[in-house]
Amino acid sequence: MDTIELERIAREIRLRDLQAVFEAGAGHIGGEMSVIDILTALYFRVLNVWPDQPKHPDRDRFVLSKGHTACALYVTLAKRGFIPEEEVSTFLQPHSRLNGHPNCNKVPGVETNTGPLGHGLPVAVGMAKAAKLSGAKFHTYVATGDGEMQEGSNWEAIMAAAQFKLDNLTLVIDHNRFQQGAALAETNDLAPLRPKLEAFDWEVTEINGNAMSEVVPALEHRGARPHCIVAHTNKGHGISFMQDRVDWHHKVPSKEQYEIALAELSEAL
Repeated sequence: MDTIELERIAREIRLRDLQAVFEAGAGHIGGEMSVIDILTALYFRVLNVWPDQPKHPDRDRFVLSKGHTACALYVTLAKRGFIPEEEVSTFLQPHSRLNGHPNCNKVPGVETNTGPLGHGLPVAVGMAKAAKLSGAKFHTYVATGDGEMQEGSNWEAIMAAAQFKLDNLTLVIDHNRFQQGAALAETNDLAPLRPKLEAFDWEVTEINGNAMSEVVPALEHRGARPHCIVAHTNKGHGISFMQDRVDWHHKVPSKEQYEIALAELSEAL
């Protein structure tokens, strides 16, 4: 699938995500909008996956460590065919499989439960190491938030990945510069991220994470070391009044705001 088609799909996913969050009355829409280009490129271009066989042993693995952006993952999985598209309407409803954080025991295509930050990368390192031990050829990808990188467990995992020479592991950091309640620079500022990862003997690529022409080649890159993609993104990308606003980490648009966002995203289709 080419870049233009991927961009169209990403816009459709943003639109459905907006609708789902508005209808549910809850969600983490800002960080969902920033990571959707990465999810789109993964599921519609990069990952070797089979929606009708979600546990196929040769499938690539993807871990959404920033699990609070689960709605964006559900919309992507639905559009890719893992779950019915109409099921997205049940997001956060009683008895729905589509909880506020992804559950691998309920949702096909979800590799591991995430929510507590700092857990996804260590799990992904385990997956990549297991592939090395068994001779499996699958690749493991994991997406974290930049605020999440303040968790020490991530840096332990980064050390281990380098030690085990996990060239079958790609970490994507959604570097939208905001976390819950504040900018990254106001809490525990990890920027710049690149030299820190390079100090742990990782290969690092910096990209515009909302530009599909940069996202795809970065995700498809293969080298001799673990690979980190520092994806510079915009919180609330695609919606003017949400973009780069910390208050949209966890907030639901009003009816008026919803109509504005709906018009902006629809116009881009």
